[in-house]
Amino acid sequence: MQDTDITGNKKAHRIHNPVIKRLYSIKEAAVYLGRPVWGIRSLIWDGKIRYIQDGRKYYLDVKDMDAYIESQKRTFT
Repeated sequence: MQDTDITGNKKAHRIHNPVIKRLYSIKEAAVYLGRPVWGIRSLIWDGKIRYIQDGRKYYLDVKDMDAYIESQKRTFT
């Protein structure tokens, strides 16, 4: 049984995707962190965030990105 959403597209019932993405490309990491692509490359080159290299491609682990965010948090004193 399928219904349609407000745009008229069919939507399936009870479909759940439990797989959560862990590795992000540099472009995806830029979106996740809200920074430009070259900003992510700079973080990698400066050793501020860890990465995985597969051939010529670089990937960032979502756990490392979250750790980077936590390490950058400051309070005003």
